Amino acid sequence: MKFRIGVPREIKMGENRVAATPRCVTALREAGAKVIVQRGAGLESGLPDSEFARAGASMVKDPAHVWNADLVLKVKEPLPREFRFLSDRTALFTYLHLAAFPKLTGALLARKVTAIGYETVTKNGRLPLLSPMSEVAGILSIQVGARGLEKQAGGRGILLPSVRGSKPAAVCVIGAGVAGRSAARTAAGIGARVTVLDISREMLAWVHEETGGRVRTVLSTPKSIERAVTTSDLLISTVLIVGGKAPVLIPRKLLRRMPRGAVVVDISIDQGGTLETSRPTTHAAPYYVEEGVVHYCVSNMPAAVSRTSTVALTKATLPYVRAIARRGVLDALRKDSGLRAGLNTFRGQVTCEGVARALGRKYTAPETLL
Repeated sequence: MKFRIGVPREIKMGENRVAATPRCVTALREAGAKVIVQRGAGLESGLPDSEFARAGASMVKDPAHVWNADLVLKVKEPLPREFRFLSDRTALFTYLHLAAFPKLTGALLARKVTAIGYETVTKNGRLPLLSPMSEVAGILSIQVGARGLEKQAGGRGILLPSVRGSKPAAVCVIGAGVAGRSAARTAAGIGARVTVLDISREMLAWVHEETGGRVRTVLSTPKSIERAVTTSDLLISTVLIVGGKAPVLIPRKLLRRMPRGAVVVDISIDQGGTLETSRPTTHAAPYYVEEGVVHYCVSNMPAAVSRTSTVALTKATLPYVRAIARRGVLDALRKDSGLRAGLNTFRGQVTCEGVARALGRKYTAPETLL
């Protein structure tokens, strides 16, 4: 019997991406899998049902048929109304960010789901399935930050670059990972004054090299964060702890010292957020003002540019999905330590150390169960 892969339509508010493209369907069928796609799954990424059908996907209307597969391929974590589909018979491969979702973690454990999180899959010490969406989010953070600075959003009413007679805006980026470097390059490219903070001198040197020395780099300490935050027009927070909850770096009392109408973009919100005042927002209502500062905390930022994001994401995930299709879930996990690092729950156990620590759960090494 062929290995079955299900691709459901995303139901998270404002989520416009899809976990596979028609090209992926063709590649997976060539790997010997049967691919079942829910009707309408790709429409918001500009991929009509007819293209999936031509690629050989079985198109179905009922999500239950899609979830009745060996592997369900998604973009975002299952929502409560999808919990009824979870079972020990179907593995799940998607962004999970379980440190921010204890209720979902409980459901995965209770139903003994083999759940692999894109965000914790590793390769050569990096995060290959998180990286493309981090790059998109970093670039987008400057677009949405600039929009937040407009008066209509509650902002200061300034542009990021200078015009004759005015100074460029001050942009502070906390974290020099993929998202942070992408934000810094974009902001510097349009003429803003950019400062990047990180705890790693090596990462800061990388920023300096990538931007041609156009940004100021500062070693991150509580004091340097305080100085940078209180003098910034736009703050981008990108701090990541793999599998874990984001640390709160900006308390309310520090936020109060930012210029009135300044903007913060908390890219880390999908891991709980790094500001005391952060709370998840949606693409439909992305901004709110608290302590005189405009907040943007959309937890699925890349969905705003769904076509670009879908292409980038599926290009990264396809080699892993193809390997799973050829070998089966368990054998693929045994053979690839990087994929195994993505295993968050298995047979009712938490198998990601960061998730276990964040949620106060017992950690079980996946190797002992596989």
